[in-house]
Amino acid sequence: MTELISRRDALLRTAALASASMLPLPGIAAPLRQPFQSGEIDAVLQAKVGAREIPGVVAMAANDQSVVYEGAFGLRNIAATTAMSSDTIFRIASMVKLLTSVAALQLVERGKLRLDEPAAHIDPTLGSVQILAGFDAKGAPQLRPPHKPITLRHLLSHTSGFSYPLWDPDVVRYLKAARNNPALPRRPLMFEPGTKWAYGGSLDHVGRLVEIAGGASLDRYFRDHIAGPLGMHDTAFTITEKQRARQASLHARSADGRLLPQPFEKPIVAKVFSGGGGIYSTAPDYLTLLQALLNGGSFRGTTILRPKTVALMSTNQIGDIEVGILRTANPALSNDVDFFPGVHLRWGLGHMINVDAVPDGRSAGSLTWAGLFNTYYWIDPAKRIAGVIMMQILPFADQQALQAYRQFERGICHAFTPA
Repeated sequence: MTELISRRDALLRTAALASASMLPLPGIAAPLRQPFQSGEIDAVLQAKVGAREIPGVVAMAANDQSVVYEGAFGLRNIAATTAMSSDTIFRIASMVKLLTSVAALQLVERGKLRLDEPAAHIDPTLGSVQILAGFDAKGAPQLRPPHKPITLRHLLSHTSGFSYPLWDPDVVRYLKAARNNPALPRRPLMFEPGTKWAYGGSLDHVGRLVEIAGGASLDRYFRDHIAGPLGMHDTAFTITEKQRARQASLHARSADGRLLPQPFEKPIVAKVFSGGGGIYSTAPDYLTLLQALLNGGSFRGTTILRPKTVALMSTNQIGDIEVGILRTANPALSNDVDFFPGVHLRWGLGHMINVDAVPDGRSAGSLTWAGLFNTYYWIDPAKRIAGVIMMQILPFADQQALQAYRQFERGICHAFTPA
């Protein structure tokens, strides 16, 4: 078999293992303070719900072997009476990106994809991308071809040049200018691949690479190679009517702080699937995926990735480039996003990485990301713990939701820090 790990990957992996013990050690669970005061976390989350600061929440945490905390509080819809439960279905939006990253790296392990070869070798559409160089005096976009090709590593680490309009006013301006000009590309690059970091649609393209190289639609690939083997039966792009009966409603935060329940999205039979969003899941399902990664790629006798690949996912891929604050271009959908003020942030192959320890929280070298509707996860390899918390609120980075998340994390991290 062709050697799948490059010299660069080997050096990155070695550095990660030496500095942050990124490679999980199966069978070694986190040291737990005794007794674990789960009632403190329960009280915090219940208080947030009781004050109507959040409508409802499911939170869970686990080490690599077992669940150590599980709590469900509030209502699936504040206009109804159905209580939140652990099996509540949530729209987890961008948290699908982790599944897409795992899928792509499975195909790297199988020799079907390469991290550093031009991605256009698999998907030719990526060979014709253009960079937005600016706008002329009349506001017309000025485009040029990139000097280097986009690679899978660029896409997985968000250094490809693709950027979301939600946090990039230049993309918004470009889309307005291009609206009546079909000759312009639908979505240009905003910079030369590998030179900057921007959160955008890179994982949509990774999803397409997975479909081409994996020989199946993305939903089928997930079902056959990740969700199915791990028993994540509530994780899918399309849910049944029985599952919809367990779905939490989205709530929009009004200008005066009230939560307004929104109608469910219209059910559709999807034929196109996004590697960057649009999936449903539950807290137990997603925690299972996190446990597999915490355990070096295996869980309950099922292996989804090799340990060295999991270590590579957890390794900084962007050098000294800083993952900056996401400044919103649409306050109805997202607040400004600055999860860890003053903490240096980088990106691996699937996760954001905090270089510094978070005060009263996760260790340095922990991994995280989130979904638009205020669902969040983290993996702390040093403490040997992972957590997930799910709500359904807009805008993203809602302050009340983030407070619940932080208080939950502090409670878990306190319990798993030696006295």
